[in-house]
Amino acid sequence: MSSPTPSPEPSVEPLDVDELAEGLAQQVLANADLGAIVDAIGASLRVDVAVTTTDGRERVTRLRDAVRGALEAGDLVDPTGRLRVERLDAEDTVLAGGSRVHRLQVATPAQPLGHLVVVADRALTELERVALRRAVTAVALSISRQQAVSAVENKYRGDFLRDVLLGRAGSEEFVREHVAGFGWDLGGPSIVLVAQLDPPPAGEPSGTVEEQRLWQERFADAWRQVLGGVSRAVPVADFGSEVVTVLPAEGSVPGSDPVLRLVRTVAGDKGGGRRPFSVGVGRLARDVRSLPESYAQAYRAVAVGRRVRGGGTTTWFDELGLHRLIAMVPDDMELRAFATDVLGELAGQTEEAAALRETLQVLLSTNFNVAEAARLQFFHYNTIRYRVTKLERLLGPITSDHNLRLDVAVALKVLEVVGG
Repeated sequence: MSSPTPSPEPSVEPLDVDELAEGLAQQVLANADLGAIVDAIGASLRVDVAVTTTDGRERVTRLRDAVRGALEAGDLVDPTGRLRVERLDAEDTVLAGGSRVHRLQVATPAQPLGHLVVVADRALTELERVALRRAVTAVALSISRQQAVSAVENKYRGDFLRDVLLGRAGSEEFVREHVAGFGWDLGGPSIVLVAQLDPPPAGEPSGTVEEQRLWQERFADAWRQVLGGVSRAVPVADFGSEVVTVLPAEGSVPGSDPVLRLVRTVAGDKGGGRRPFSVGVGRLARDVRSLPESYAQAYRAVAVGRRVRGGGTTTWFDELGLHRLIAMVPDDMELRAFATDVLGELAGQTEEAAALRETLQVLLSTNFNVAEAARLQFFHYNTIRYRVTKLERLLGPITSDHNLRLDVAVALKVLEVVGG
């Protein structure tokens, strides 16, 4: 008896690069969204596809669970879901199991737009690689068109949110009706977050104006993408030097998990070019009319928090303590004048003045216990005694006059807020 004839293998249509490129171009011209273009690339090349931002945040993905699992096993996905594009070779990155990952940069002549990441269960042929390079053009055109439309919409929304937070947008009813058209919800208690990129460390170039603009755009896009995955009803806008978000009230308590989770997700693992930033959180706003106050508090909190604690911090206005009262004084010149009147030359910006202020702060925190202050500053006892004598010569009887000591303590806090 003869053995049955094996079924023929299903035939695979040969790849026509020109046909694929033409089809993608037609989709772009027909205003097809990026998802449709990604679907076409995946179907034509029989691959899994992801389009990301420049730092690996997913714009559109068509990755099967098994493929995503392989990427995670290869440490190519950070805990927040960002693809670690900086670890992917432009040609081939081989995963466990033999799958191949290819990364192609998506860009216009003016700016980088992101990456096209392709995962195949085989080595791609040269013809398939050519097709991918042609496909990148369609992806770039789609993203550019989307960005142009979004730029107009985001500016309009941002301008209106700015008016709301400055208290000049009109009645509460008008504001609620207007933002409803954006898909936003400002109907309940909420808090305002202000996020600002931190200045580059000393010695690091600050970047050209164009580079700074691109950093800010990527920063704002990161907030929009992360919040879009949480709720489209959350307002977020780029104000040029800061990104402002209005969150539901559960994040109003200092140290609250919702805010910290959001900040951690936006920050990621600092890979892919993501720059460090600081965040300020205002107090609870019961209604739309209270939002301007929460915004002002968040704006002060991010500035004071960065100055007192350094960059990369999240600061709630309610945890500023005495700094909170100082931050409520609108006139920085008056605050600086108070500090100068109390501290005299110690308010200066010389190294000696800074060193004496540091010792003075330690002495205040130890109730002028010279031995303890010497231990904390790793100085000889006699060195601190000499500094106490010098401080009394400059400030007056600070060791015995409690009112003077209070003035000095407040003046030091003022310098932390307005800068020494």
